[in-house]
Amino acid sequence: MSVLLKKPQFEGISQKELVQQLESKKKAKTKLPTWFNSNGIYYPPRIHIEQTSSEITAAYKSNLVSGKSLVDLTGGFGVDSYFFSKKIASVFHCETNKELSAIASYNFNQLNTDNIECYSRDGFLFLEESSKTFDWIFVDPSRRNDSKGKVFLLKDCEPNIPNTLSELFKYSKNVLIKVSPLLDISQAIQELQYVKQVHVVAVESEVKEVLFILEFDFIGDIEFHAVNLISGRKDVFTFTHAEEKKLSPNLGLPSTYLYEPNPAVLKSGAFKSIGNHFGLKKLHTHSHLYTLDKLIEFPGRRFLIKTCLPYSKKTIKSFKGIKANVTTRNFPTTVAELRKKHQILDGGESYFFFTKLMDESKQVIVCEKVADGK
Repeated sequence: MSVLLKKPQFEGISQKELVQQLESKKKAKTKLPTWFNSNGIYYPPRIHIEQTSSEITAAYKSNLVSGKSLVDLTGGFGVDSYFFSKKIASVFHCETNKELSAIASYNFNQLNTDNIECYSRDGFLFLEESSKTFDWIFVDPSRRNDSKGKVFLLKDCEPNIPNTLSELFKYSKNVLIKVSPLLDISQAIQELQYVKQVHVVAVESEVKEVLFILEFDFIGDIEFHAVNLISGRKDVFTFTHAEEKKLSPNLGLPSTYLYEPNPAVLKSGAFKSIGNHFGLKKLHTHSHLYTLDKLIEFPGRRFLIKTCLPYSKKTIKSFKGIKANVTTRNFPTTVAELRKKHQILDGGESYFFFTKLMDESKQVIVCEKVADGK
């Protein structure tokens, strides 16, 4: 029987509130193990758990800051603030939702954290009223309620960081901005000022956050960090904006091994830098697949090439009924369309890459995956 249909089991707690606690705690089990495994934690509605940073990404962000004071302008459930408090002496958590602010404050006490001050108000008003300067300001703008569909620009988020950046720099020389992976990085750089670093953070090869570090009056090349947090390790590929722009891709035909960069590398735009750094040849300027005659360590997936077939009716007939993992890169047909058209089943040990080579020919590269550690 649903908990909602049962009689109240705890005095003063409605069944609706009990369901909220059960649902949110379940959501926190893998995402927020510190909260899940602590006694006395009170959970907000599930949507706030879904919107908050995971512990693994919050811990990564905390290593980007240092100093005595930090203001979290968009505090939410408080996961980022909690991890910032491990590195910063005084953290100020601002949240306009009074109930959520109270929940965060209560939970900080349950977690024995005494260097976070919670303020149930707009973060910008807090800055004005405090009239102090801080070592860091952190902000996590969200999509405006009146925005429909996906948001790709910072100006479409709340708060509108590009319009308020000069105000932020009155109170701190260092600003850390977290944005959705959907946002266009190049466009965001144009909208912002003094961008020093960009961190693209993936967890288990799924991009979760894009971080911008701004330093007032910074002049220099932007440093990019493509980070994949996976299986207890951290794969990081670092390059600069200027380096990527000046490089030319080293093109070549498929050799013994195929290399596919992880999503963080691809999102960061390191299309030429990654090949240049590892001495790889790129199959096509726009395919973002690479090849080499030997096996090397690489921030992404590695495959042994079994065969390379031209994409034609004659060769594709042999794929009917075969189980394979299908990927397209710089190819005019989607994975779903290819599966349906050629009756390729999902799964199995084979990997089919539908792509274009440097001579513009459409090809199917048939591979098997190389296990990590080899």
